[in-house]
Amino acid sequence: MKGKRWLALAIIIIVLAAIAFVWLASDPGYVLIRFRGWRIEATVVGAAAILVAAWIAIGIVWWLLRWPFGALSRRHRRLSQERLRDGLVAMAEGRHVEANRTLQRAAQYSSLRAPALLSAAAAAHRHGDTQRALEALDEAAQHSPDAARILRARILRESGRTDEALQLLAPGAEAGKLPPAGWHEYALAALSLDQPEKARAALEPLRKSDMLGSAGFAELVDEVLGALLRKAANAAALQELWKRATRQQRQMPVLLAAYARRGFTLNVSHDALDAIEEALKREWNAELVAAYGDATPPSEAAARLRVAQRWLDTHAGDDALLRTLGVLSMRAADPRDARDYLVRALTLKPTAASWAALGDIQSASGDAEDAIRCYANAWKCEQGEAIAPGQIEAGIDTAHVTLEERDEHGMPRLPGEQSSPAR
Repeated sequence: MKGKRWLALAIIIIVLAAIAFVWLASDPGYVLIRFRGWRIEATVVGAAAILVAAWIAIGIVWWLLRWPFGALSRRHRRLSQERLRDGLVAMAEGRHVEANRTLQRAAQYSSLRAPALLSAAAAAHRHGDTQRALEALDEAAQHSPDAARILRARILRESGRTDEALQLLAPGAEAGKLPPAGWHEYALAALSLDQPEKARAALEPLRKSDMLGSAGFAELVDEVLGALLRKAANAAALQELWKRATRQQRQMPVLLAAYARRGFTLNVSHDALDAIEEALKREWNAELVAAYGDATPPSEAAARLRVAQRWLDTHAGDDALLRTLGVLSMRAADPRDARDYLVRALTLKPTAASWAALGDIQSASGDAEDAIRCYANAWKCEQGEAIAPGQIEAGIDTAHVTLEERDEHGMPRLPGEQSSPAR
């Protein structure tokens, strides 16, 4: 295709030259130049040729005069490009101090200043030198303000200054003029501050930009939906959010658990509990089992307890199920069974949730001393300290506890034994 264009251009030039030759052959014109005694006579064609030659000569002279300075500039540009390359490689390899130093030197060349300073700020942040990173961004903001603002917001968020990061991006978000990375940082900062409505405003720009890809965007949407469910202002808002959720989202354990727990707070958890029962029929999930107990109101506790007790046939060794049974027994006004279930759960796996539930039971039973001990153990577990229940922990003898495991067919098996394949 290019060959045809060049051929057509050559033909046009030849035709124009032929026309000009025929036109000028009969009368080539006359040019006279007189200056301080000098007299120059030529035809129009000759004058034009002289002007072209003079323009070429001036250009050559100008290039020769600039060449030394251009050589220095080219060397400076080449060195800066090499430093930028070496700095990025050093940062990728984890040599952050060296990377920061090399990138700062690369920033001396004007055309590379913005990317070099942004990369230097990222290297300093990875090294833990937040102050130096922010100083580099102050200079980078003069050349690439949007990129510097976004990187500053990320550094602030990752340094625990999430509120400052959100305030930094808020004007651009309100004006709808944030770049894709800015919307992403805005959403993450809003979620960290438990402000899901602001995070939801970033979803549509991120969807249009396709910055995160389908999997990353879906993950962010699920996270925002979970936060919205946990913050629903009333029952109508909660039901509207759940109604708009996709079928796949309604089957996600994390979202279903959030829906159930918020429904319990708003006294509308019945449908969520039914959905959890259906979900557990398809696949066992400890998070849903825990939410089943947390979201059951006292009025439904007896009926839900009977359902959960049937799950013991195949999940007798599940500490989350035993804790749920303890919570349901307590709400069904059976503190004795509740204590027994919770002690068995703690024997399996001491967790903060089980200790706190046992503390609630002991407090309701009037045993304040043991309740305080349980709450203290719950706090220790929350801090990562392992607390093993003693022989008479909270007034309950745990020496007699024997755990039985059954497979999916209800047959007893040894602890840790895998189910034999069906024949």
